[in-house]
Amino acid sequence: MSYIKYIKDEQHFKEVLSKAAGVKESLWIGTADIKDLYVGDEPFLGVLASLLKAGKEVRLIHAKEPGPIFREEFDRYPVLVKKLDRQLCPRVHFKIMVFDYREVYVGSANLTGAGIGAKGSKKRNFEAGILTDEFEIVDAACNQFDDVWTGKHCKDCLRRDVCGAPIK
Repeated sequence: MSYIKYIKDEQHFKEVLSKAAGVKESLWIGTADIKDLYVGDEPFLGVLASLLKAGKEVRLIHAKEPGPIFREEFDRYPVLVKKLDRQLCPRVHFKIMVFDYREVYVGSANLTGAGIGAKGSKKRNFEAGILTDEFEIVDAACNQFDDVWTGKHCKDCLRRDVCGAPIK
């Protein structure tokens, strides 16, 4: 039986990130912003590196290059440089995480401490989203992600002048 669960505030951190760490095949992440984020004592980039070392597919689409702290953390994991499939698209504002093509998070939270709820209750953003395995929603999210991933919109995009690497 399928489910649809409303996710708010710190539930992003507790429920969405725990799913990311437990994928069996693949993790697709779409976010406007990504920063140095920790899962307990481990950087989220360490979680992604572990997935890649275990042979899992990890795709990341984000709107802009992250700041220097993130870059330093990223460079500590050589497997990310070699194996992380990454695309930049300045038009990406969606927040989507696809877990093994079976479940999806769609919501408002960027992959940052304040967005995903990892910061204290007085520092985190008020966020909302849906976590579900409902086929129609998973399929629609996968299709939207894949359209951006494959550059479907690049040819006619009016932001090509600010895009460092158009896909097509």
